[in-house]
Amino acid sequence: MPTTPPPLINLHAFEAAAAERLPRMVYDYYAGGANDEVSLRGTRQAWDNLAIRYRVLQDVADRSLRTTVLGHKLEWPVFVAPMAFQRLATPEGEVATARAAAQSGAGMILSTLSTCTIEAVRAATDGPLWFQLYIYRDRGVTADLVRRAEQAGCSALVLTVDTPLLGRRERDLLNGFHVPSDIPVPNLGVDIRDTLASQQSTASALGTFIERYWDASIAWRDLAWLQSITSLPILVKGVVRGDDARRALDHGAAGVIVSNHGARQLDTALATARALPECADAMAGEGVLMVDGGIRRGTDVLKALALGAQAVLLGRPVLWGLAVNGREGAFDVMALLKAECDLAFALAGCRTTADVTRDLIAQPA
Repeated sequence: MPTTPPPLINLHAFEAAAAERLPRMVYDYYAGGANDEVSLRGTRQAWDNLAIRYRVLQDVADRSLRTTVLGHKLEWPVFVAPMAFQRLATPEGEVATARAAAQSGAGMILSTLSTCTIEAVRAATDGPLWFQLYIYRDRGVTADLVRRAEQAGCSALVLTVDTPLLGRRERDLLNGFHVPSDIPVPNLGVDIRDTLASQQSTASALGTFIERYWDASIAWRDLAWLQSITSLPILVKGVVRGDDARRALDHGAAGVIVSNHGARQLDTALATARALPECADAMAGEGVLMVDGGIRRGTDVLKALALGAQAVLLGRPVLWGLAVNGREGAFDVMALLKAECDLAFALAGCRTTADVTRDLIAQPA
């Protein structure tokens, strides 16, 4: 007699359901980390290890999660993280994600490796949309992508700086990860179909593409070059050190996203929950500060804000929602987390994001 699947009452349940629906190669690409996946486990655990010193008798009958990031008004302090190849999870891909994010009152960052065009995603939502960018060996390709993002109506660029080469993702090597020939990758600016569609025994096709096209020589000087070709604000994503966060601002960045790339690049890298306070201190209230990596509970969002972030990026759980039920599934994931976040605010004694301060986090003994 068939058993009734457990109800999808939290983001972990959505992952379990998605794992049953997705092909192994796709699930492992989305879920996996680098090498032994020490950072993958540690990035999640770091949020759990933070204890909340909640306040009482604060009259939390009326609450608001609303915030403003780079001039964008959000219903709650969340952007969907840039994630590649979303049509591997659902036919609508990033268009479904954009619609779900707008419905939940969140923003979205579109990956360079998206499977829907910038223009189609922009047309699907009137919510905040930023474009994630890598710098190519051919600067002309990068400049063309920047112009496309501007013309489509993206309102910021997110320069990802932690991927001079692709991390060693052993699940992808075992599975021969590749993008099927019927899945487009339309925002790359170069023709990579032969590279991405082929299985390779010694490296993933994605790693081969990155080594061939993306520029491993990028340095702080390239921020000035990027600013010279766009008027859009630029955020630097992939920072885990306070001195790098400060350098980003000093080189003209509008903000910093504390990130270890979902633990997919350098294994044993610092967990973002541990990196965030140092970066916040170094930035001293200047610019935008956001964080990603391991966000699975509303309490994680509360903790991130308490440690200095203005918003968090939500990554893999959105993919699990897409795999379970397309746009509606992605919205359900966000609605669950939003409700958890509201409850966390109430139980911690916070009416608004302004009440979420660092003294809510217990310091280690």
